[in-house]
Amino acid sequence: MEAVSRKYSHKNTGWRLFLATIFARAYPRIVGQQREISWLVFDLIMPMLGVTAYVFVYRALNAPEEYVGFVVMGGAMTAFWMNILWSMSSQLYWEKEQGNLALYIMAPNSMMAILLGMALGGMLATALRALVVTLFGIFIFGVTYTVSSYLQLFLVFMLAMIALYGMGMMMASAFLLFGREAWHMANLAQEPVFLASGFYFPIKSLPFWVAAGASIIPLTLGMDAMRQLVFPSGFQFGFLDVNIEIGILLVLSISFVTIAKFLLAYIEKIAVREGRVTESRR
Repeated sequence: MEAVSRKYSHKNTGWRLFLATIFARAYPRIVGQQREISWLVFDLIMPMLGVTAYVFVYRALNAPEEYVGFVVMGGAMTAFWMNILWSMSSQLYWEKEQGNLALYIMAPNSMMAILLGMALGGMLATALRALVVTLFGIFIFGVTYTVSSYLQLFLVFMLAMIALYGMGMMMASAFLLFGREAWHMANLAQEPVFLASGFYFPIKSLPFWVAAGASIIPLTLGMDAMRQLVFPSGFQFGFLDVNIEIGILLVLSISFVTIAKFLLAYIEKIAVREGRVTESRR
């Protein structure tokens, strides 16, 4: 009886609770994707159609061959933006509609861990989609990659992902506060981000101040730096020097994660003290 009591009286706290929460929220999404293979097929086929269309347009216009590689990379990185938009930004609103948000707020774990677990749970499909689009570009359109610095490439990708996920947690708080408009805001944010972030063309093509303003979105500088690092002539189409972009991404990562922490704490405070988040007062 003493052994059983010790086993079931154990309570995770601190970083153990944080990691346990991430695993608990990621597990259902990983299992769910394996049970709904049809979703995975559509997630893989539909992005390749869009990439193919842009490739044919650029080749019809006799654009530089590097643009084909830019399109393929943009199509691969689109998966990460969609994962953030639907698996993090709109998630708290959906959980509120399903009646789960009150349980999340009452639980002793971190809201950041819950959102991170949801996003990482969808990372399996996200990474697979990015990989398939990349391989599609290599074997169908003959895109070649020449990495000039693996260390910088890894650093750029990781900082872009940290900043992007921090931005997703910030948007989750904002979308929740806007209520029913969250769905419309998520739909509204898709195409403008595709344009401003240069998913399918070099961001340098935009006016300088437009490109500078779009740099608040981590994928803008992330893709620009990665294109400079993986294509031999990519630096000719680069917006800023890679080292400068790494520094900006580092600042964005720290800023977004910090702001997200305060916004989520504010959401919990409102929910516990006033009940304005978890129930309607109309």
